[in-house]
Amino acid sequence: MLIDLRSDTVTKPTKEMLQAMFEAKVGDDVWGDDLTVIELEEKVASIFGHEAALFCPSGTMTNQIAIKVHTNAPGEVICEESAHVYRYEGGGIAFNSGLSSRLIKGDKGQFTVEQLKAEINADDVHFPPTQLVAIENTCNKAGGTIWDFNEIKRISQFCKENNLPLHLDGARLYNALIETNTSEKKIGQYFDSISLCLSKGLGCPVGSLLIGSTKFIKQARRIRKIMGGGMRQAGYLAAAGIFALDNNIERLKVDHQKAKFLAQIMEKCAFVEEVTKPQSNILIFKLNTSFPTDEFIQKMKEQNILVGAMGEQKIRLVTHLDINDKMLERFEKVVKSP
Repeated sequence: MLIDLRSDTVTKPTKEMLQAMFEAKVGDDVWGDDLTVIELEEKVASIFGHEAALFCPSGTMTNQIAIKVHTNAPGEVICEESAHVYRYEGGGIAFNSGLSSRLIKGDKGQFTVEQLKAEINADDVHFPPTQLVAIENTCNKAGGTIWDFNEIKRISQFCKENNLPLHLDGARLYNALIETNTSEKKIGQYFDSISLCLSKGLGCPVGSLLIGSTKFIKQARRIRKIMGGGMRQAGYLAAAGIFALDNNIERLKVDHQKAKFLAQIMEKCAFVEEVTKPQSNILIFKLNTSFPTDEFIQKMKEQNILVGAMGEQKIRLVTHLDINDKMLERFEKVVKSP
């Protein structure tokens, strides 16, 4: 029995999801006639209160397309220092859009509107003009933390007043929404664009959506083509997305409960220095110096348990629909005698 806690990206489609994929009506999405892709895009745009959406292969692509469409080099993007768009997208902000990044040192992946105001560049030729603000919800590197909704509203209002587009990297957005009992439309109204991953907690094999206005998505479609993201009979993948949105949202609460259970286990381990209280499906804990990260990962691997390293003696565990109670029991037994 393999227990893969590295990420929620490792999930496999269920039999029911596969059946929905097999039954999909497909066309050629680059030509715009794949009916299932169209259905998914219209469905997602509607539930988030926006005009349009674009189906893409990955969340990195949807983020990078959004940044490209919103900006015009030279310029600068503001985000928190641990943001995925900055740390884990291969330098795409600079490579794809020719922009610099202004990083805010936040708290658990989040910053305040006051911090944002302090980072807006003056209208001076020595500085790149501030062109975009991006936030990530939930915050991956911070341990799946959930943004304070009132702070989102304040940041959105400031951005509107200053004609700054606001982008949401919502790779795990539904984890935040289900935990806080927030509707898609309630969160959607505060952002000019949203990136939504289907291939994480929602359990799809591939796919993310970029959400925005009709004009924005028309431009985004052109950039997707340039980036090589145009797919043909993509409806087979889009069908998995529709199934996930209809069936896999509420069950995210189970993943959150399992992450809390893992936290309770790790808090009792003598070799653990610190455990970050999970807010969603990600648990990060810090090993003490007597137990090197590489050694811990290897010992777990020998027991058919895969975990992820986060640097600085930190380990990440991510719960998902392929982790069951029997696996958690096995994990507990192993870490009690590492």
